[in-house]
Amino acid sequence: MAIHFTLNGKPTTVDVNPDMPLLWALRDYLNMTGTKFGCGMALCGACTVHINGEATRSCITPVSSLAGKKVTTIEGLSPDGSSHPVQKAWIEIDVPQCGYCQSGQIMAAVALLAKTPHPTDAQIDDAMSGNICRCGTYNQIRKAIRLAAQLQTGGNKSAHSGDHAAPVESAEQNFRVLAGGAE
Repeated sequence: MAIHFTLNGKPTTVDVNPDMPLLWALRDYLNMTGTKFGCGMALCGACTVHINGEATRSCITPVSSLAGKKVTTIEGLSPDGSSHPVQKAWIEIDVPQCGYCQSGQIMAAVALLAKTPHPTDAQIDDAMSGNICRCGTYNQIRKAIRLAAQLQTGGNKSAHSGDHAAPVESAEQNFRVLAGGAE
């Protein structure tokens, strides 16, 4: 069945089983490999893309639900070749360790900043709670989101000019906070 939608600003058609998860259509049929498979159950966030501007888990989203919608992947954040403010912040803060979860983390952060241009740490933690980083880079992720917020609103402050947020005490606490548990 042919499904017509917009992918990263371009009209796109895929002729696949309508129940196929978007993740596999992106990776296997459209060569968009920046979106990663993590769990296949929408629990980790590695597969996060935007559908009509909303952060969505592509591993459980059937292709049939995309008809007429706009899908943005990590590859579509800066289609003109210049880095998106969140990507710039990620680079400046040096967020990734292994990097596997980072496209999903970045897509979730972009969706957060689109709705909440100047989020508090609590809002960041809440918005990012479904995105798991096995390397525990949660403090760097939070710092990069704060920097991206400044960059998006015309601020030019370097991340290295001071960090006034209270640090999270441990990797275990980071995981509980970002997995939706109590602090």
